[in-house]
Amino acid sequence: MTDRITALDLARAELSEATKAYFAKCEEKLGLVPNVLLAYAFDEKKLLMVMNFRAAGLPERETAMLEFAVKLTEEPAKIVEGDRAALRQVGFSDRDIWDIASTAAFFNMSNRVAAAVDMRPNPEYHAMAR
Repeated sequence: MTDRITALDLARAELSEATKAYFAKCEEKLGLVPNVLLAYAFDEKKLLMVMNFRAAGLPERETAMLEFAVKLTEEPAKIVEGDRAALRQVGFSDRDIWDIASTAAFFNMSNRVAAAVDMRPNPEYHAMAR
């Protein structure tokens, strides 16, 4: 993945209009389509799973982890012991919960800082296939 896919490339892809609109929104907001989506750009079934983990049929453990990360992102003040207990119930240790929370919080922080200062990704960063 050394080249980026732009909205122009999407016109040639066999994707639904909704999926093409999603890519265009990413292009407009970020300047580039996120590389995590590029890997699935021309396989709509896989792409839709990346775009909506709840529809992906993931194992219960992975779904619980992602639900926790979403809640931490959208409603951090509402995280309670029950949320951590739900993670423990599917096999996560307290150290795992720390790692999940730290990873989600780091990406939230870095994205908010980037949005606050209108930071745009540069081509060199995207060439690293991150």
